[in-house]
Amino acid sequence: MRVAFINSHPIQYHAKWFRALAEQPGLDVDVLYCHNATQAEQADAGFGVSFEWDVPLFDGYRYRFLRNAARQPSIASFSGLDTPELQTLIRGGQYDAVVTNGWHFKSAWQAIWACWQSGVPILVRSDSHLHTDRGVVKSLLKAAPYRAFIPRLDGCLPVGRWSADYFRYYGAEPNRVHIVPHVVDSTFESESNRVADQRPRFRESWGFGPEDTVFLFAGKFIAKKRPLDFVRAVHRAHVQNPRVVGLMVGDGLLRRDCEAAARESGLPIRFVGFLNQSEIIPAYVAADVLVLPSDGGETWGIVVNEAMSCGKPAFVSDRVGCGPDLVIASETGFIFPLGDVEVLSSLMTEGAADPNRLVAMGENARRRMRDYSVSVAVDRLTQALTRIRQ
Repeated sequence: MRVAFINSHPIQYHAKWFRALAEQPGLDVDVLYCHNATQAEQADAGFGVSFEWDVPLFDGYRYRFLRNAARQPSIASFSGLDTPELQTLIRGGQYDAVVTNGWHFKSAWQAIWACWQSGVPILVRSDSHLHTDRGVVKSLLKAAPYRAFIPRLDGCLPVGRWSADYFRYYGAEPNRVHIVPHVVDSTFESESNRVADQRPRFRESWGFGPEDTVFLFAGKFIAKKRPLDFVRAVHRAHVQNPRVVGLMVGDGLLRRDCEAAARESGLPIRFVGFLNQSEIIPAYVAADVLVLPSDGGETWGIVVNEAMSCGKPAFVSDRVGCGPDLVIASETGFIFPLGDVEVLSSLMTEGAADPNRLVAMGENARRRMRDYSVSVAVDRLTQALTRIRQ
């Protein structure tokens, strides 16, 4: 079965999945990228620093970059990705199915229209959910067009429960909804196990003692991630238990505000800046808990997959998309109300008082991640492709 994957740009989390799909004997896979983001564009996307991913993005599968005809090429705007040749490729009968990663860019719609016009099955993967605060007017404006095009999709590929609800809400037939979860490379589990005995050294390098309970924030320092909620919660919890400390990994517009707030309160929070994929595992090993306080703009939160694969529980807000799938209260972490710094700080204080419980939750989290592996994502997608041919 010849399948084209339409991606806005190379994404580090997809590379291992594409490689595994390319190894399937029944699939002939082409990955078509609409844009190759520059280092500066990565910084503008919220990372705060210019960089290139330091893991292989293109090994093991067939790919090509399409010609982007946009006047202002960009991964940050709908019109910034314009690849007319998609219509020629699809209408020419080159593919038996097409999978797009979302519909938030023009190239995706070029692919969708070409599929509809030529009778090629189109599947769309998405992590959008109904718990993002879009306002009444915007929701009303979306209702009619979404209920018109989503039922026409041959396959809807949500990444979890909330995104499955999203597709069904807009009229997708239940038998066309197939969950294909967000996953991370098994390297996170294997490498964290390999360097586990270096945990004391990692912690000491950032100024943490053996008795400290390290809460980790890892991500862009941008509004939707709510990094200041993390700083304020650490402050409250540290007052109750001086062993509560913080580690903040990442960069972005709000980093300076977070550093100022931590400095003014005299908090033991270490800011280590952006860490690339090969560098971040020591941070997970050093930490005791991942905290993701994001609002509903966090449609999944794949940093939770990473941390849990490294054996760490996660405390996430009740608007984070992966919460219902990955976070089981008292087993793999906790879910707290968005913006409720008091509840979050209480969870931190309680966690610091019982470190053995945190370890046990971390082991549960690691086991749960085995249901969110690359092989599971491959199996789910191949099942969806098989069903559209029946």
